[in-house]
Amino acid sequence: MPVALVARVALVLLAAFLWGVPAHAQVTGATPVDADWRFSKGDVAGAEAAGFADAAWQHVDLPHDWAIAGPFDEHAPATGSGGFLPSGVAWYRKHFTMPARDAGKRVFVEFDGAMERSGVWINGHHVGHRPNGYASFRYELTPHLNPAGQDNVIAVRTDTSAQPASRWYAGSGIYRHVRLIMLGDVYADAWRTAVRIDRLDGESAQLSITSDVTNRTAAPVDAQLEATILAPDGKTIATFVGTRAQLAAGRATPLTLGGSLAKPRRWDLDDPALHVALVRVRGADGTLLYEERIPFGIREAKFEAASGFWLNGRNIKLKGVAIHADGGPFGMAVPLAFYERRLKGLKALGVNAIRTAHHPFAPEFLDLCDRLGLVVMNEAFDMWTVAKNPNDYHLFFTDWSSIDARDFVRRDRNHPSVVIWSIGNEIHDTPYPLVAQSIIQRLQKIFHEEDPTRPVTMALFRPNTTKDYENGTADLLDVVGQNYRENELAKAHADRPTRKIIGTENSKNRASWLVVRDDPAYAGMFLWTGVDYLGEADRAGWPAISNPSGLVDRIDGVKPIGWERASWWSNKPVVRLARRVTPVIDTSELPTMVGVAMPQPRGPGALADWTPESLAAHDEKVEVYSNADEVELLLNGRSLGRKPRNADDSAIAWTVGFVPGELRAIGYRGGRKVAEDVLRTAGAPAAIRAVAESPKVGTGFDDVAAVRFEIVDAKGVLVPNARDVLTVAVTGPATLAAFDNGSVTDHTAFASPERAAAGGKAVAFVRGTGSGQVTVLATAPGLKAGRITLQAKED
Repeated sequence: MPVALVARVALVLLAAFLWGVPAHAQVTGATPVDADWRFSKGDVAGAEAAGFADAAWQHVDLPHDWAIAGPFDEHAPATGSGGFLPSGVAWYRKHFTMPARDAGKRVFVEFDGAMERSGVWINGHHVGHRPNGYASFRYELTPHLNPAGQDNVIAVRTDTSAQPASRWYAGSGIYRHVRLIMLGDVYADAWRTAVRIDRLDGESAQLSITSDVTNRTAAPVDAQLEATILAPDGKTIATFVGTRAQLAAGRATPLTLGGSLAKPRRWDLDDPALHVALVRVRGADGTLLYEERIPFGIREAKFEAASGFWLNGRNIKLKGVAIHADGGPFGMAVPLAFYERRLKGLKALGVNAIRTAHHPFAPEFLDLCDRLGLVVMNEAFDMWTVAKNPNDYHLFFTDWSSIDARDFVRRDRNHPSVVIWSIGNEIHDTPYPLVAQSIIQRLQKIFHEEDPTRPVTMALFRPNTTKDYENGTADLLDVVGQNYRENELAKAHADRPTRKIIGTENSKNRASWLVVRDDPAYAGMFLWTGVDYLGEADRAGWPAISNPSGLVDRIDGVKPIGWERASWWSNKPVVRLARRVTPVIDTSELPTMVGVAMPQPRGPGALADWTPESLAAHDEKVEVYSNADEVELLLNGRSLGRKPRNADDSAIAWTVGFVPGELRAIGYRGGRKVAEDVLRTAGAPAAIRAVAESPKVGTGFDDVAAVRFEIVDAKGVLVPNARDVLTVAVTGPATLAAFDNGSVTDHTAFASPERAAAGGKAVAFVRGTGSGQVTVLATAPGLKAGRITLQAKED
């Protein structure tokens, strides 16, 4: 390993421990190769060849989702499912040279994901292809590399031209990170090392580590596994050494070790403490042959039939949301800071669990869940052999699903946040029980072989229609999961009390929550959905580009329905005001076709403002979402009375004669004020208010800072109906990375510095390019400009 690279890795690890943020899992000898790729849209004959002339191609850095640049097109082949965004073939090429000091090393390239049907070449030699755009994969380049100092070219072809292929926006291109890995002849292949907690009690944790170690030399090698365990503060607390074994030439040999840790700090929701295993393979003379670094958590997680989910001896109701992987204006190439902002916002609403709908997410997303203390239902597939779209993964499932499933569980099994695997979502094979049951058994066997510590579920869809509870399909699962129809799942448990049950996808209606809340057997639920997401806009149709079903919008602004959920789920005092504009009809328990055909009232549901369209005298239906014992409502300082919290957790409601001014709600517990919320009637737009969510911004791909712009009146009140076009200018060492307003129907490119406000708001995301002061300015005709200053710091 180069000295400079060793120094960089050491600095990263030191910084991680000093700041209390463990770095991600990594192999010694890995280095990022995200920078300076050459890119061309469209299929290009001969682009895989080493000598192909690519000087005129566009230079891009990875991760890169080229489709998010648009344009939006009503006639896009991806349809509204893909957000009416483009799709097609694209090529990427990366030039690099190998230094002389790495002569004799084995060289691999590892992709965290490429969308989709990707092919990879090195110096014109094809080394692999992967149909699944969500899969992570590694290929060896060694036999085809040129001598040190000579040019090498990795060429990648991605292909999303076969459409429609997804029910949501899936992106295009190499949209996740890529790295080169230089290893010796003895190494563990991708994700072959597992850290497991075999026993945990109040006194100690019994740890075991297994690694399949490959010997590519011509003769057997004597070796042993060694692991140094670092505590959450970075201090060494143990070193374990395995039994010496002979690694046969040309094959992988499993090595194991074990040991006990005394009273370790546990990973938990409010204390997501992460340990690190520095796993090494040493030769008979002590020579270091291979090393990797694996963060892990020490925790006990289990599901019980009678009492649901348990974490570290505490019975916890999983209050989860399902989310798609897109990052709104960033598409599928999502900076980690954007994800962190999103997950922290959801956790503040009382969310403690995430379902990765409906495919493997980027590995750094799970790193983030580990660090934030969110548990994860980790999902593998949205379809099996029966299509949901003509060109989706069903075309590849028979040939590739075992490979994809095994790589998926191996890659993610060391994450303490993952507590359960899902092998499918609303699978359409279940009407054919022999087919479905054989697939369940095959996939479950893979998951159990690679990770015997976690249960397997799947999101059953209309199981009473396909008789899953009668024909044995449901009972093949370790934990029975069902989408919607919460009473059906409760009855399935009552009919057979040995069934462990969980709501894998659930509506946001109060009745759905009450079933889960009041049934101890229900491990929890995952709302559809936590966040508005790009695509799945076919029912609404053009001009809609995204699905507005989230607790928060596309730029993570909390909706009234999000605050309502917080009043049910959060442990902190919650008091939030809204005007009820349109009713909500619960269709979750209706027969499928009736529910689909049921006309829903059109409109936003509820609005968090005191500025209705008409300022004339009229009645408004006011709702207060609160977990306080009682709430007092005041209009312009005059009390409209106090009301107690409703036993069924419904909103506390008043009919209020509208008068312009101030509406205030105050929550009380034990007679003491614990929280309040205020809405004020807005006047004419007068200014742009700029709010920086962080005073600093970094310079890496994952480092973006959010700046909120709000159009306000002369008194500083947000004007909810303002639609003024904002123009953002960034000066100093930074660039505008994306600009969005969360609107479902706005077709402005996300990279554009101009965008109309929606609901009086928009959010700019800024990325630093060096060190120094950055000014972000927003202007609009007739409004006082909004300005904010950030400090950029080079990584």
